[in-house]
Amino acid sequence: MSTPILVTRNRRILYVPAIFVCFVVALVSLLGTRVVGQEGENVIFKRLAPKLVKTYSFNGRKMEVYDHGSLPEWGGEDPEQTDRVFVLYPQDGVAENRPLYVALHSAGGSAETELSWRMGKEVHNIYLVPDDFFGFFIDCHVHKDRDWWWGGRRADESEINDENRRKASSELQPVEKRALDEIKWAIETFKIDVNRVYLCGNSMGGSGTLGLGLRHGDVFAAIKANVPAGIWHAYDRLNLANDEPGLDLPDPPVCLDYSAPNDQWSLYHERLFEGMERRKYSYIAYWGNFGHANLDDEVAKYNDLFNTFPWTEIKKNEAYPVFTRASTDDPIPWPERSPNAPSGQRGAYFRWRVRLDSETRFEIDLRLATQEELQSKLFDVPSSSVADVSIRRLQRFQIEPNEEISWRFGDAFGSLKADNNGLITIRELTITPKATTLTFEK
Repeated sequence: MSTPILVTRNRRILYVPAIFVCFVVALVSLLGTRVVGQEGENVIFKRLAPKLVKTYSFNGRKMEVYDHGSLPEWGGEDPEQTDRVFVLYPQDGVAENRPLYVALHSAGGSAETELSWRMGKEVHNIYLVPDDFFGFFIDCHVHKDRDWWWGGRRADESEINDENRRKASSELQPVEKRALDEIKWAIETFKIDVNRVYLCGNSMGGSGTLGLGLRHGDVFAAIKANVPAGIWHAYDRLNLANDEPGLDLPDPPVCLDYSAPNDQWSLYHERLFEGMERRKYSYIAYWGNFGHANLDDEVAKYNDLFNTFPWTEIKKNEAYPVFTRASTDDPIPWPERSPNAPSGQRGAYFRWRVRLDSETRFEIDLRLATQEELQSKLFDVPSSSVADVSIRRLQRFQIEPNEEISWRFGDAFGSLKADNNGLITIRELTITPKATTLTFEK
């Protein structure tokens, strides 16, 4: 007979068999539950607790592999489902407050095969984790019967039917809830800089990046999608069919997308362009007839701007500008998708630096990147651009809906009211390579 163990509950003494206690401890370890006392009651809630199953060297960097179970709040079909994540350490080892580079794999494989393909090779594509970052690779291949396409609609699913109706809503699917909890676990476990979490993916992973990333500006500083295999995931989660999202959403992250009009998976990109511009969401886009390429060298033959924006320097706790109706924006090649469509961009030339974000005053420098910076062999870098400028992710300088503020940009100045969402947009500012400060005051 096992020895009883003494425990207390509301000052009452209970005797519990030791074998039962061991069972509970094992269950807690497996499911990630923990006990919190509140007003004398024991409250049990579940949290993710991945178990380390493997460690190995990946191109000179430490890689750890973790398995974990499911949480009921995800609403998955199988409560016994287990999943795997891969953690790539920075080149110089462990250090607190590092950035996190989150990668969603394509339909051509899994997180593991994506990594295996890179093993020992100098492969330059979107999955190349910077040396001083933690890398975090999530998987949706093992349970593809229910997790495929990261919970969104594919490019060829333009028609909503009974089979995809659940995915074609603003509601997060179980795989998305899982991915967010996995990312939050990584942030906490490896003491990540919460203001420097980035999301990327190729093809199906690019579709997932747009869908999961744009919805969660409270998690990601910036996102980048390579030839995303469908825009419907983002279109649905942001409810872009309507002028207003109808949801209480944070400002989206800065978003980069490089796609090809001669790629069948780029269908309906015009819907994303229209919706993002109408909402005045960040959307920096590059295109050219590079097909469904995922290697940097192949893409650069048609558009050599796509890697020039420093997206992993964006911080979640800093405001950023959105440039719309810019005179330097090229006509998009969608929906026509002509095989002779020229390469182009939207928003690729703009740069900025926040100078001040206080309760009563906000300052941000706006400028154009120069040819010396971009080193483009395919594009004529402009010397000026006229664009509407909106400011998102304001920190201390909070603007109420319909509040009136004063603004100044060089010699231009005035006052205007914010829209019903508290967004300020200054019309037709002329931006040049020389930095000019845009100022808001209350």
